[in-house]
Parts: sequence; C-alpha cells; structure tokens
Amino acid sequence: MDSGIECTLSKFSHNTKLCGVGHTLEGRDAIQRDLDRIERWAHANLMKFNKAKCKVLHVRQGNPKHNYRLGRQWIESSPEEKDLGVLGEEMLNMSWQCVLAAQKANHVLGCIKNSVTSRSREVILPLYSALVRPHLEYCVRLWGPQYKKDIELLK
Repeated sequence: MDSGIECTLSKFSHNTKLCGVGHTLEGRDAIQRDLDRIERWAHANLMKFNKAKCKVLHVRQGNPKHNYRLGRQWIESSPEEKDLGVLGEEMLNMSWQCVLAAQKANHVLGCIKNSVTSRSREVILPLYSALVRPHLEYCVRLWGPQYKKDIELLK
C-alpha cells in the first residue's frame, strides 16, 4: 500500500489516513495521485474502502479546500474529526477536546462518589489515579501543551 506514496500515510488497525499539504497545486495533485494509488492497490488486492466513512479535514484558515475523490466518488469534507479519541478541527482549536475530557472525568468521579462509601485518602487516591486521571491526561501534549518542552514537541 505504501509503494509510491508521496504524502504521509498512517495505518492503524482498520483505519488509514493520508496527510498532505494541499494549499498549492503541486500538493493538491500529490494528494490526489496518492488517493488514486491507494484505490488501485485496494482494487488489486480485492479490498474496498468504506467511502461513506472517508472524510477530508481541511486544516488552517485560508485553506483553499480542494475537493478530492477516491475512485469515482468525491470525498465529503468535514469541519472536525475524531482520531484515536482526540477531536481535531479545522482551526486546530482544542477547546472542545478539553471540555470532552473534563466531562468524561466528571462522569467517572460521579460513579466513584455514588459507588464508594469510604472517603479516605487511601481509597479515593488510587481510584482517582487509575480511573479519572487517564481521561484528563490522554494526549495532553497534543491538545493542552502546558510546558515549554511540550510546545517544542509540537513545532
């Protein structure tokens, strides 16, 4: 599947993502060529993409938002997509991701409050560490960089 691909191709379990810079004519054409290669590969290997689930996420302000196709079908554009539990949107504003993480953590806290009678530190702290913190820390370097080293990782 990777043979001849010009853009960045990511494969995870049953998902495939193609990322490229489409604000120039050359970049747009490279993305379309790669989509054509992937479609030919799928056809040659008797596989099909669920084209109804294929979406284009145009990132950044001023993006010309080119249209792309997979085979003969045009791929729908989307203002936001969830990838491995992280909500990404076209302006790269992660506020909604923070809200969703806080909601999940609060839900788990509510479950702990309703099901655990002890309020001792020895009981609550391990539950919090195991059940609540992971929701707050998942991909924090991506959606909530708080330290200079985290910001440098994103550059």
